Amino acid sequence: MTSGSTDSTGRSDRTPRRPTGPVRQVPVWAALFLAVSGGLASAVQSAVNADLGERVGHAAVAAVVNTLTGAALVFAGLLAMPSMRTGLRALRTARLPWWAYLGGLGGAGFVLVATYTVPVLGVAVFVIAQVAGNSVGGLAVDRAGLAPVGRLALNGPRVTGALLGVGAVALAQLGRPVGTVTAGVALLAVTGGVAVALQAALNGRVSAAVGAGAGAVVNFGVATPAVLGAAAVLGGFRGLPSAPWPAEWYLYAGGPLGVGIVLVLLLSVRSIGVLRTGLAIVAGQLGGALLLDVLLPGRPGAGVPVLAGTVVTVVAVALSGRRTTGAAAAVRPDGRLVG
Repeated sequence: MTSGSTDSTGRSDRTPRRPTGPVRQVPVWAALFLAVSGGLASAVQSAVNADLGERVGHAAVAAVVNTLTGAALVFAGLLAMPSMRTGLRALRTARLPWWAYLGGLGGAGFVLVATYTVPVLGVAVFVIAQVAGNSVGGLAVDRAGLAPVGRLALNGPRVTGALLGVGAVALAQLGRPVGTVTAGVALLAVTGGVAVALQAALNGRVSAAVGAGAGAVVNFGVATPAVLGAAAVLGGFRGLPSAPWPAEWYLYAGGPLGVGIVLVLLLSVRSIGVLRTGLAIVAGQLGGALLLDVLLPGRPGAGVPVLAGTVVTVVAVALSGRRTTGAAAAVRPDGRLVG
């Protein structure tokens, strides 16, 4: 093509072309920072959702409010941001497997599991079981190559980091109330953690193909009807019109925080994998819990178990990132596994 000529669409060869591929992968340090920030947001989200559920009389109501406000925010972004609409249109040519779009079911499943198991096990045992499931799930999906970072080796540092993460959470829960621990219910909580790992991997694969914004739309598009259905099964809509809705605005911030957490997962998993992202989120959650205990009135203040658990989790994050044999496979720009 000669200088100044045009192609069949009338575009000059001197006209800059906008990139049509997905967003670029963030650096490792940025992915870790985002994951820790997502953990802080998760700690705040859990606190406000628990408070809202208690005030209105049913935990499932808080889950519904959380999901609907998050979905509304994502829908507003879809209307306001052309890049999100472009990403959704790109799904038609992304040629991802059908199961890659089901990541939102992992989040919905976690909501269902948490609503049922927390009153039985207590928060302490539930958190330990959930992190154990997330760590095992993170090792498995990273090894299988479900996440867009590719296949990651099941090596000593990563396994040790996962075990340290579970131990750190167990340490942080010392002295907290424990409910009735039964093997079946505890295993269900572990399954909830595995569901979150699958959610992170599959949503990350969609994000690698079409961008984080469109990935968030897919996540909430799948999760919202699933959460509403779960809430209906659990009786969360009974007496809803007469529920005593609190006036404090921050109790309804769970949805926007959830959108931020989903975006963090979408971006971080692409760079550091599911296991390390999960451990960094746990570090942020423990750090956030520590800050809430110090800053909020009526809280117990800085506790040695939570502080020690936070430090151990940071060590786990660092250890899980050590490279021995590296990744066994790569991922194409469209998010599909090679090899």
